[in-house]
Amino acid sequence: QVQLVESGGGLVQAGGSLRVSCAASGRIFGINAMGWYRQAPGKQRELVATITSGGTTNYADSVKGRFTISRDNAKNTVYLQMNSLKPEDTGVYYCNTDRVITTGLRVINDYWGQGTQVTVSS
Repeated sequence: QVQLVESGGGLVQAGGSLRVSCAASGRIFGINAMGWYRQAPGKQRELVATITSGGTTNYADSVKGRFTISRDNAKNTVYLQMNSLKPEDTGVYYCNTDRVITTGLRVINDYWGQGTQVTVSS
């Protein structure tokens, strides 16, 4: 069994910073890309940022220059440093892996965490 556990969300004022983390645990042999998505009330889930196992990153235009995604492959953990936060960054932030390979060589595609709430007040 594989789990993705997010942490670090909370309430912050506009202009402030937060860092959210997502740790993958279980019988993991390897993880391909990891990423963060968010969903605001009444809106569809959208991409925030992704990072491959080799460190290649991709960001939504709305967060470029403000957010930084990183990962520690040894810890199977991905981070999202969010600076200069805006009220429109408010939402539930979900961790995602596009492919996890377990030690039993089982492939799990498109795996999601439970989400962590980020609220930015104006």
